[in-house]
Amino acid sequence: MSYSVYLKKNEEKRIIAGHSWVYANEVSRIEGKGANGSLATVYSFDGRYIGKGYINHLSKILVRIFIRTQETDDENFYLDKMKKANDYRLRLGYSDCYRMVFAEADNLPALIIDKYGDILVMQCLSLGIDLKKQTICDCLIKLFSPKCIYERSDVAVRKKEGLPETKQVLYGEIPDYVKICENGIYMLVDVKNGQKTGYFLDQKENRFAARKYCHGQILDCFCNSGGFTLNAATVADCVTACDISELALKNVRDNAELNKFSNIQTLCGDVFDELRKFKKSGIEFDTVILDPPAFCKSANEVKDAYRGYKDINILAMKIIKSGGFLITCSCSHYMTATLFEKMLADAARESGKFVRSVEVKTQAPDHPALLCADETQYLKFYVLQII
Repeated sequence: MSYSVYLKKNEEKRIIAGHSWVYANEVSRIEGKGANGSLATVYSFDGRYIGKGYINHLSKILVRIFIRTQETDDENFYLDKMKKANDYRLRLGYSDCYRMVFAEADNLPALIIDKYGDILVMQCLSLGIDLKKQTICDCLIKLFSPKCIYERSDVAVRKKEGLPETKQVLYGEIPDYVKICENGIYMLVDVKNGQKTGYFLDQKENRFAARKYCHGQILDCFCNSGGFTLNAATVADCVTACDISELALKNVRDNAELNKFSNIQTLCGDVFDELRKFKKSGIEFDTVILDPPAFCKSANEVKDAYRGYKDINILAMKIIKSGGFLITCSCSHYMTATLFEKMLADAARESGKFVRSVEVKTQAPDHPALLCADETQYLKFYVLQII
C-alpha cells in the first residue's frame, strides 16, 4: 500500500493552482506505507484527490507533485513529458544548445536536462527523481539517441534530500570539451567541470542583446567561460574578461582562439578587488558587465546579498564613462526584481551618478517560469546608462 498524504485545511489552494511542492508542515496526516522516494497520493483535508508525486521524509518538501490525473510514473509517462518539453524548445527555434527540461516548469520537478550538441547533461535534485534515473536515461536514448548522457548532480541541495553529490557518465563517453554554437559564436563547454551543467544557457538571448551596448572598452566581470565576453568581442575594441578562476579564464582564451578574436584579454582576480584597483588607477570603461553567481541561496542570506550586490554595482558605476552602460544581473530568485531595482537605485544614489534604465530582461525562453511558482522566475538582467 502506497502513502496517502492528507493536507491541512485550505493548504491545497496553492497546489491546485499549479505549484508542485507540498511542505511537511502543510500535512495533516499520512496513511499507508511505502518506500521513501516512492510515488505518494496527495489529498485535500476533506479527501479530494490533488495529485501524485515523490515523497521524501528527509526533506522539508515532503512531496513534489507532478501527476494531476490518474497516470503513473512509468516509461510512457516520461517519454511523453520529455518529448513535449523538447518539442516546445524546437518550436522556439532552439537546436544546438538549450535547456531541454526545466524541472517544475516542465512538470518534472527536480529534473534538469541540458543539451550541448549531441551530449545531454542531467541533474537529479530529489530522491524520487534520482531513483528514476535509469528510466529517464532509457527514455532519452529512445527519443534523442545522444552520444553521451552525463550526470552533474554535484549540487548542495541534494544533501537536503539525503543524497550525496555526484558526477558520472550514465551512457556513452564524455569528451573533455563539447563544441556548441551560440549566437553564431563557437564555444567549448566543459560539462565535467564547468559551472552548473557546464555553461549558463539561461543568458543566451541576453548575451546577444548586450552586443549593442558593447562598443569601445568593455569589462566583463565574473566572466566564467566567456559567454558575454565573446558576444561583446563581436563589436568591441577591447574586452577584459575578469574572473577569480584561472580554469575559467583558460576556457575564455580557448574560446577566443576558436573564434579568432584578438581583442580579448583576461584578468585573474577577485572582482571586488579589481574594480577598486580600476577606480584607484582612474581607469574607465564604456561598458561594465556584472553577471555574478547567486549571492543568496536562502531567504536568510538576502540582507547580506543585498549589501554585496549594492557594493559591486556602486564600484562598477564609478568606473563607467559618462554615457556608458552597466549591464547587471542577479540569478537568485530570493533577490526579487523589486528588491533588485531598489538595490540599483540605492547604488546609483550612493555612487553619485545619474543613472537611467534602458532595458530589462529575464531568463531565456527555454527556461520558462510558472506564474504560480515564484521559484521558477529567478534571473534579472538590467541595462543601465550612466549619464
